[in-house]
Amino acid sequence: MLYRLIIQNYAIIDNLEIDFAGNLNVITGETGAGKSILLGALSLILGERADPGVLFDKSRKCVIEGMFKVKKQQIQAFFEEHELDMEDQLILRREISAAGKSRAFINDTPVNLSQLSALTQLLVDLHQQFDTLELEKSDFQREVIDALAGHPDQLSAYTRRFYDYAAQQKELKDLLQQRDQANKESDYNKFLLDELLETDLKDGEIESLEAEQQLLSHSEEIKGTLDRVYFQLKEEEQPVLQQLRQLQASLQSLSAFHKEVPALAERMQSSYLELQDIAAEVERLNDGVQYDAERMEEVNDRLAQIYKLQKKHGVQQTLELLQIRDRLQADLDSALNLDDRITTLEKKIAALEAALQQEAAKITQQRQAQVKPFEEKVNGLLAQVGMPNARIKVDIRQAPLQAYGQDAIEFLFDANKSNQFGPIRKVASGGELSRLMLCIKSLVARSVALPTLIFDEIDTGISGEAAKQVGIIMKELARGHQVICITHQPQLAGKADAHYFVYKQMEGEKVNTHVRLLTQEERITAIARMLGGEKPTAAAIENAREMVAQ
Repeated sequence: MLYRLIIQNYAIIDNLEIDFAGNLNVITGETGAGKSILLGALSLILGERADPGVLFDKSRKCVIEGMFKVKKQQIQAFFEEHELDMEDQLILRREISAAGKSRAFINDTPVNLSQLSALTQLLVDLHQQFDTLELEKSDFQREVIDALAGHPDQLSAYTRRFYDYAAQQKELKDLLQQRDQANKESDYNKFLLDELLETDLKDGEIESLEAEQQLLSHSEEIKGTLDRVYFQLKEEEQPVLQQLRQLQASLQSLSAFHKEVPALAERMQSSYLELQDIAAEVERLNDGVQYDAERMEEVNDRLAQIYKLQKKHGVQQTLELLQIRDRLQADLDSALNLDDRITTLEKKIAALEAALQQEAAKITQQRQAQVKPFEEKVNGLLAQVGMPNARIKVDIRQAPLQAYGQDAIEFLFDANKSNQFGPIRKVASGGELSRLMLCIKSLVARSVALPTLIFDEIDTGISGEAAKQVGIIMKELARGHQVICITHQPQLAGKADAHYFVYKQMEGEKVNTHVRLLTQEERITAIARMLGGEKPTAAAIENAREMVAQ
């Protein structure tokens, strides 16, 4: 519950602190005194967008702080999900600078507005899940019936299975698109693959062929040079090897006369042997170099074939062509496997759908079981709050499988016993919506743990006995929940456990809003003024006293 609200520098509020009771809190005051401003400030700690134009004093920041008492299990999952530290009390704070910058905090830890809003939906019902705008929405109408049906675990299990089913359907859709695309491309891809397979490329082949082409193209030049080198080494009139042999012998003859000559002679002998080996290798290479016109033609044709493939596929190396070949083969193989995967997935989806339909049928039965008692109770409450001719009817129609079953649920409304029921969003007025929401909320509150409930003039347009009955419903609702209600009705104010009075007064050159908790006698006087004007009669005071005593 919200036990303290602190407002600083907001609209026409300079500094305000309110301690709320745990049951029925009523806020009254003259029109324009600032009652709705309190809710505007409260909405900031519920995650609403901030407007820097609401600052009371433009030179300092605005601070709104709400202190809550909560059951830890109520918010534990949220704190664990967002890795926040839980404390014995929960403090929410919004700060708005004069420049318009807004910051939000949960227990002094900075958070974003979406996090703040998600948490406060667990704490406060203000313009959120159960407001009159939501009443017109089909999701809310379904949630009301589900709350009364009391099957959250079953519904959660169904919803998880449905999302699995939806994921499988998406996968099937993707596979079907892949198959369609593969079918469009398969003929061309098969042509490309056959072309590469027919070419029968080997890794590094183009590099090897280009080297062979160079050799064949320059074979005459190579052979002429090798012939000349071999001839000069071994076969001319005074071959190099013969001269080197003679020079080595000359050095050897001097070995006895100089100690360093033998080493030189040995090195020359090594050079002779190395050149002799070179001559033999040159002769071998020369014998192996032959110009082959037929082979040259074969190499040129093969290279032309590969160059054509390279240009077609935009690559430079044989390995890249081989990778393209493998990818095309894999794509075609995958396309052949798609039919098997699609068939398997279709069977799985059919089984999931059958199971979902069985579960959805049970959920539908549970919902339908709540329709008649819900209609009877709401219609009874409508008569109690001054709408004796109004009727609500719940229309449940079969719909395609969805996340919450296979039902389309709509609340229909007839305000005048005309038996002409229409969708609430089309036929109910604002005042009717407000009272209808109160009736529905009072029923739902008995089935689920609603958070703090806040009503902003929900009793607009009623008086007398109807207003009294609204007060009775509010009082009953407050037995298990904290209720905060802004009202102009004395009948409702008389039911309050805590009565707050909002008023304005001039302070310097500014109007400032204040709130004070009324004593018993002050309550009687305030309610008497609501009954009889600024100067209530003795009868009005006595009437007010009776309202407070009831």
